[in-house]
Amino acid sequence: MSKITENRKFMQCPSFKEGMAESDQSKGVTAPAFGKTITGPLTILPLFEGITTASYTDLLDSRRSVRSYAKTPMTKAQLAFMLWSVNGIQSLRSDVATFRPVPSGGSRHPFETYVTVRNVEGLKPGLYHYLPTENMGEKCVTLEFLGDIPNYEDTITEMVVGQAWAAKAPVVLFCSCIPYKAEWRYHELAHRVVLIDLGHVGQNAMLSAAALGLGSCCMAAYDQQVCDKVIGLDGIDEYVVYGIAVGAAEDTTE
Repeated sequence: MSKITENRKFMQCPSFKEGMAESDQSKGVTAPAFGKTITGPLTILPLFEGITTASYTDLLDSRRSVRSYAKTPMTKAQLAFMLWSVNGIQSLRSDVATFRPVPSGGSRHPFETYVTVRNVEGLKPGLYHYLPTENMGEKCVTLEFLGDIPNYEDTITEMVVGQAWAAKAPVVLFCSCIPYKAEWRYHELAHRVVLIDLGHVGQNAMLSAAALGLGSCCMAAYDQQVCDKVIGLDGIDEYVVYGIAVGAAEDTTE
């Protein structure tokens, strides 16, 4: 079987009844934690109520991939809304599931969100980790500072395999996956479900950027080893799966 044929088969829906029978959830294993251990200093971003005004139709009309960004900084409230919209925790169902603005198969939500900050008003440039478990049920966002990013533009460009325009954006969101969060429920079927969930994250991010009057662009092309190294991931139990540049679009009209 060729690799293309294998990939096409991977996209097709297998038997969930059979596959889930082997999962750790079916064996009574405790569900994995919602969040990670916090090691860095914390920053609470401003509340973002009332920050958007566009109608849903306007959002669908205006959503485009933007690869040219103005020097205008993002505000901390804009960043807070972007992060909450892709991974905020709205409520819990016992100790097993979380409900968030983005749908996820089995409410597993296997993604973490990291932010490389270049130009956000009042926020030190560098690498941050969004901590949705710090504000469950609230429209509030807490960031963990993970460190500086030396040679920022060169580093981001290397992370996204030469897409230098992304390094000009005020922020880039990097989504990582902790696969066991989905494997716990879906076993070997988890990885197809995770990729479907990732599409939901990208769409929420782009519509949220449009709602703020900002541009965005989702990136499936990135250097796996460089991204994991910069963010500090082991590449096995957690690894980068997506990049999303966000910022005010440069006015190219004459």
